[in-house]
This record gives sequence, structure tokens and C-alpha cells, in this order.
Amino acid sequence: MFDSIRKTFGTFVKNLRPEAAAGGEKRSHNLFEAAAVYTSASAEDDQARMDEAAGWVSPEALSFGMSELARRAVVTLARERGESPQAVARALLGLPAS
Repeated sequence: MFDSIRKTFGTFVKNLRPEAAAGGEKRSHNLFEAAAVYTSASAEDDQARMDEAAGWVSPEALSFGMSELARRAVVTLARERGESPQAVARALLGLPAS
């Protein structure tokens, strides 16, 4: 059990940092870059770009990055609108105010 947790955490940490590629190779992408590209491609209905971004990091890392992107977006919109993050999140999802 601990080996699988350690392996998953190691993969997660590895995906946090983009590595500069040597010798003209493509550089690797970090999870936040993958989440940004995946989310924007999804909004533009660009399946090819979504597939490309999904291949840059593990599914777990992409999920974490997308969750962090959503959190930051809700907080930013809440500040801009002078509303609570909960009100903004509910409005974005088309849910009634609580």
C-alpha cells in the first residue's frame, strides 16, 4: 500500500515541474499547463487539443490541475464580482442561490 502511495506521489511531484529539454527535444509539460490547455480546448470544443493535453500528464495530475484551475477561477470571479465563492460557483453551474 505504501509503495503505491509513494509511487503515485512521486509521479505527482514529477509532473509539478516542467523540465527543460536538452538537445532540442520537446520539453515536458507540467500539470497546470496541461489543465489550462485541456480546459480551454474543452471550452472551444477542440478534441484534438484536449487529447494532446491529456497525454502530457497522468490522469490524476490532470484532475488535480483542473480542480486547482476551477478553484482559482471561482475565487478570482468572486473577488471581481464582490460575491462569495459559493455564490459564484452556484451561478456558473446554473444552480439556484442557497
